[in-house]
Amino acid sequence: MKRCHKKECSQFFIHSFYISNTRLMPVDTTLLLLILSNVLISIKGFNDLYFFERYKFQISAIQRGEHIRLFSAAFLHADYLHLLLNMYVLYIFAPIVIAAIGPFLFVGLYLGSLCAGNFLTLAYHRKEAHYSAVGASGAVAGVLYAAIILFPDMTLMVFPLPIPLPGYIVGIGYLLYTVYGLKKRLGAIGHAAHLGGAIGGYVLIILLEPSVLGQQLFTVLLLGIPILLLLLFRKYLT
Repeated sequence: MKRCHKKECSQFFIHSFYISNTRLMPVDTTLLLLILSNVLISIKGFNDLYFFERYKFQISAIQRGEHIRLFSAAFLHADYLHLLLNMYVLYIFAPIVIAAIGPFLFVGLYLGSLCAGNFLTLAYHRKEAHYSAVGASGAVAGVLYAAIILFPDMTLMVFPLPIPLPGYIVGIGYLLYTVYGLKKRLGAIGHAAHLGGAIGGYVLIILLEPSVLGQQLFTVLLLGIPILLLLLFRKYLT
């Protein structure tokens, strides 16, 4: 798929996002292969405990040199609901990013966000030898954040709020909640992966599509404030 101009991307987004009122959006071949990879590898993990344990993210194993887990864990999921939620968010937001930067660069952004999420998780939980995790959430968070930077004025429904919110508000709220969840250890959720993935998506979309600095400078700066504060006060997260 070739890259599209801003106006074309905006029209693409309008027709793609409101799928409940229109038709299902077309699925790019790259996105389809990515979703199929997640589904097939996750199902293998559901049915093969040895495979799941061998390739999940685990601090002690990675520190012993099993670095493949930093990558493989992002294609495993805890259960079908976990898999469904991640793939649904990816299905909704990935076409927006693909339309803007093309499938090749999109794969780079996806994998870069994946790595950013898992490396931050490794750094944050480095003293917890038995900490383990699975899921594509870090990569998906990067795609979501990239989509918001590309189209900050898109409106998103966030349960349980009864009204739609601008994308940039959702982006800031998501990042702040993730930082809070990381500090308070809320739920069995990989907050560090979500945070690292979002930061990865933020940085990579600026590098891969620098025109956003001219077209969406206010949004880039606004969404960058929580990241900057996080870097300045990171010692308070531990």
